[in-house]
This record gives sequence, structure tokens and C-alpha cells, in this order.
Amino acid sequence: MLVRDLLLRRLADGRFHSGQQLALAIGLSRTAVWKHMQTLRQDLGLSVDAVRGRGYRLAAPLELLDVARIHSHLGENALSDLDALNLISSTTSTNNCAKQDLPPESGRARVWLAEHQTAGRGRRGRRWVSAFGENLYLSMAWRFDLPMAELAGLSLAAGVAVAEALLRLGVYGQTLKWPNDVLIDDRKVSGILVEVAGESEGPASAVIGVGVNVRMPAADAANINQPWTDLHRSGATGVSRNQLAGILVQHLIRACRLFACEGLAPFLTRWEHFDRLTGEHVRVIRGDQTIEGVYRGITPSGAMLLENASGCTEHHAGEVSLRRVLVP
Repeated sequence: MLVRDLLLRRLADGRFHSGQQLALAIGLSRTAVWKHMQTLRQDLGLSVDAVRGRGYRLAAPLELLDVARIHSHLGENALSDLDALNLISSTTSTNNCAKQDLPPESGRARVWLAEHQTAGRGRRGRRWVSAFGENLYLSMAWRFDLPMAELAGLSLAAGVAVAEALLRLGVYGQTLKWPNDVLIDDRKVSGILVEVAGESEGPASAVIGVGVNVRMPAADAANINQPWTDLHRSGATGVSRNQLAGILVQHLIRACRLFACEGLAPFLTRWEHFDRLTGEHVRVIRGDQTIEGVYRGITPSGAMLLENASGCTEHHAGEVSLRRVLVP
């Protein structure tokens, strides 16, 4: 474990720890401890208080991720399908880690979680703001014995899995915006990025990346350029990050197992339960082209249906962006 991570484990309680105590516990000089505190501030964006005579403390406690605690929330069925669960302090993105660590056989999951991402990504190359130790950044790799084209609806199944996992945690009011944004009060609380690779006729591997805003620090919130919220602001103040991670992995594994056998069909009614935009006036953006109409739900393949004066047309997730239009 890195010295930085050892220090964080001691500071996570939010209490003061003297520089001398930290130095003795970790085997450093007090000067080295001070230098590492600078690293926590500069590289990870953490707010570290330093008070003469009292020592160092984080401005707020952190619930750091713990593999054993996550395992305790997985359930036996999910554990039997889990090939590996990896926890890393900081990385570019968990999707990058998972793409380099694909499961060797079908029906097995490999999961990566990070406390911090330096280059977290959302759909269409958008940045995903990834504050250290406050939110959840998770990617799960799963191998399917299916042609790549049959995984087109997987992102919708993943959206259902996330929305239902939040219900298990006592979070209510979440909706889904096609293809896979999770909203509370029309503000984004979770995003999903699915990346697929493999043979056109199969097998194919999918990496499902999920970001959930649990408690977004104000300094990081200033870098978000769309309406957003987090679980804490939405009233779910008692949600444990480790419990969230375990239940989320459990639901994603269950979703992948079902999707591998039956495709998107078992998720269609569940998607409709959460669908935010049914009957709403929307704008579909494809490159420089814009089309407006009324959102009429999704097809059995996961495409969205848009109705306007020209008729009803299908639009696929990899091609377009969707915006709600406020009609006076």
C-alpha cells in the first residue's frame, strides 16, 4: 500500500492526528509527513487542516472503500459469479482498468473500483467529475456468448439495474433518461458508459462503467456543466459507499446474467416504470442535425421512438443525444 493511502486510512475518521504520531506509525520523518499532506491537497484535491499543537485532519470524514465490506453486501449468487474485485486509490478511469482485465470466460464478472479518477469519462467523451473518496466510480467487465450487435440494449438494462439498486438502498424518486442517465428531480445523479469489444459474431465483452454522485464537494461541483445532484442532497444522507458498491455490483451481475439469456426483453417493462420522458417534447441531436418531436418510449431493441409531423422514427443510442424541450 502506498504511503499516501496509509495516511488516508488514518485520517479518514476526520479527527486530528499529530505529525509525530503519523510519522511513527508509518515510519516517516515529520517533514515527509508534511510533504505527503501537500500531495493530498494538490493531487487528490482533499481539504486537509493543519493546526499547530494538534496535527492534521481532513475537513470532513471519509468512508473509504473496503473489499471485505463490499463483499459482505454482494449476496451468495453474485459472489459465485464474481471472478475478481479490484480496488485502486487513483486511476485514469475504471473503464480503462476493466478493459485491460477482461474475464477469460463467459458468465464471470471482473470489477474495478477507484476512490479517484483523473480522466473519468461519460457518454460521447464527456468528462465525469471524480472527487476523491466521496462518490462511486465502478466498472464491471462481463463476457457474453453473443454477437456484438445483440449488446446494443445492454446500456438500458444497466440503467434499470442502477435505478433498482438505489431503490434497495431506500432511495426514491429516481427516473431514467434514455439511453441510461439516472435522474432525481430532473438532475443527473448517475451516469453509465458501456464499451463493447469482440468478434462481430461473438463472443463479445462489455465493460459497464457506472458513476454515482454520493456527496459532491462544492469545489468539484463547480466543474460540472449540466444539472446534477447527489444522494446526500436528495435526502439519502445515510447511504454507505461500501453498501452501495456491493448492491450495485450484485444488480449488475444479475442484469448481465439475465441479458445473456433473454436479451433486453425482461427489462422493457422495468424501464418503462422509470422512464422520465414518455409523452414529453424532446430534441434529438445528431451531429449538426436537430429533430424535435414527442418521445414515445423505446423499441424492443432499445432504440427510442420519436413522433412528429413526419411520422414515427427510431433513433439509436450511439448516434444521437437527447434533450428535453420545455414547451410554454
